[in-house]
Amino acid sequence: MTVRKGKRLGITIQEHMAIDVCPGPIRPIRQISAYFPRLSPTSSFSEPLSPNQVAAPATRRGSSGLLSPQLPGAAGGGGSLSAMSSMDTSIEIDSCDSDDNTSLGTLEFDLLYEKATSSLHCTVLRAKGLKPMDFNGLADPYVKLHLLPGACKANKLKTKTVRNTLNPVWNETLTYCGITEEDMYRKTLRVSVCDEDKLTHNEFIGESRVALRRVKPDQTKHFNICLEHPPPLPSPTAMSTALRGISCYLREWETEQQRSLEERGRLLLCLQFLPPSTDGDLKGEAKERARGGLCVGVKRCAHLAAMDVNGFSDPYVKTYLKPDVHKKSKHKTAVIKKTLNPEFNEEFFYEISFSELATKTLEVTVWDYDLGKSNDFIGGVSLGCHSQGETLQHWIDCLKNKGKKVERWHTLTNELPGSTLQE
Repeated sequence: MTVRKGKRLGITIQEHMAIDVCPGPIRPIRQISAYFPRLSPTSSFSEPLSPNQVAAPATRRGSSGLLSPQLPGAAGGGGSLSAMSSMDTSIEIDSCDSDDNTSLGTLEFDLLYEKATSSLHCTVLRAKGLKPMDFNGLADPYVKLHLLPGACKANKLKTKTVRNTLNPVWNETLTYCGITEEDMYRKTLRVSVCDEDKLTHNEFIGESRVALRRVKPDQTKHFNICLEHPPPLPSPTAMSTALRGISCYLREWETEQQRSLEERGRLLLCLQFLPPSTDGDLKGEAKERARGGLCVGVKRCAHLAAMDVNGFSDPYVKTYLKPDVHKKSKHKTAVIKKTLNPEFNEEFFYEISFSELATKTLEVTVWDYDLGKSNDFIGGVSLGCHSQGETLQHWIDCLKNKGKKVERWHTLTNELPGSTLQE
């Protein structure tokens, strides 16, 4: 551009800023680590660097007066392209500033599933090399277990806290009751390690997830795993892209979620049919049971749904033998306060003949007691000749094995077919 003398050059502020700020083509912004290249010990160059190239300054001053990265061999022109690519590769390998590459530690634990008692035992042994979480370079770790799918507090178990250590030893056994073989096939155990803070919220260190199908019944399986970061939550765009073409998986996932929502907990029942006795010297309750009938033992519940705002329930159990024409078959346990895993250990007796029992249905319901208002229904189960699956098998085993106690876990549902719930 040529400017005649005497004429004032008119430049807009936009042009002025463009000239001063953008004197040349826009270049990508380099990372700060590019100005301080580091050679990887394992990297090898196709051509050795000359002394002049080694002594060359790491930065050069461009036309704009700013510093820009200068790689060896770029100034004298004697360097090769392979040297530059190797340098960039070594920089990428050595850049470990993010938390993703930080070791979170390892955790050792044992899993044992007892088929006879339907219980899953997790023995948390020790952890090594945990990530420091406190200002003193240590942590106050504890282990938390969670069965997936399932979001209620009854599915969560927790060990004690070991103070000021990165290599804690627990040797503590946590037990889940009411775990069926079906649960072992479709559920996953999430094992998390957290740091306890009294003044602030607890901090997450790492986790690992174990599919329970890997554990064989009545055989202890040892695990020594590396802790990992929790899986990130996918964005809506990424989710829509990832879900294309997997409609079968989505239907299975939806069915699984629906089943987990329908499950309201587990109930351990003990059924025993007592045949009539010929002993005439019995008195009291023993004399009543000598006439023969059905003995229903309500042992305990596990993983109940939380019905109160504090995350717990005040459960109790009711039993009916239907059809109940005279309204005299109702029995009720005591209320256990503020728990999702209550133990009742109560028995109820129904005086009935074997032929009449074949036409009856035993209805067992679990309720949450609320003071001053109506009680909340948690779940129930019906046992009789019209039942299905495990409930039908339990009823048949009770009728076949007269005089023997038959104990089994049942899954509570939020609806009982053909029944009108009454409180």
